Amino acid sequence: MEKNLKFIDTLSIDDFKKKFDVKEIVIKKNESTGKCFFVFGVETGAVSRKVLTGQLTVPMISQVVSADTGDMFYLLHQKGEGKGATTLAVI
Repeated sequence: MEKNLKFIDTLSIDDFKKKFDVKEIVIKKNESTGKCFFVFGVETGAVSRKVLTGQLTVPMISQVVSADTGDMFYLLHQKGEGKGATTLAVI
């Protein structure tokens, strides 16, 4: 996961679900690559490493942009991780 991220907007899980009109967020693992991601409706987002380690206790979802590539995406992470957020889990 990239460490050089700029956080644009951060939402609680409930607020994220309301904003995108989805009932659930599913965290999945690509068995071929070992990478985790989350699915909401027909869209996907990245997850931090804390999902795999079970350390995701207060999940939040942020819209972030990579300072290195300019890519913008949603990231599921632990509340308060800030710079370099690296946590994700199944909700």
